[in-house]
Amino acid sequence: PDECAVFHCRGCWTVLGDSLQLCGQEPAGLSILICFKVTSDVTWEDSLLVGLEGALLGCAYYLLTCQSCGLAVGFILYSSGSDLAYLRGLFCFFKDSIICYLLKNQMIVEASKVNFPAVTLKE
Repeated sequence: PDECAVFHCRGCWTVLGDSLQLCGQEPAGLSILICFKVTSDVTWEDSLLVGLEGALLGCAYYLLTCQSCGLAVGFILYSSGSDLAYLRGLFCFFKDSIICYLLKNQMIVEASKVNFPAVTLKE
């Protein structure tokens, strides 16, 4: 409970998820929060996108958007190399696209500045 946070869209402050659903550590090269579940305000299209550069190079994924304002807030990995295979099917929020509301302190913090307890789903 000390590290509980609610994840909001940076564009419109819609609630997208919370830290109780965190299920993995971010891989090198990706600034993301990995979650089991998200709110119904997170939507995605049926069409796949393919990463053309960076850590998602060659990966196929669905883009997650905020239903309220349309901001791209993350992705669901569909296919990847073995290094990112543990992320397939999970909700990955871009830290740059969300704001965290920390319940204990009642503070709003950039997602990139929050350190959540280690959880791992890699194996």
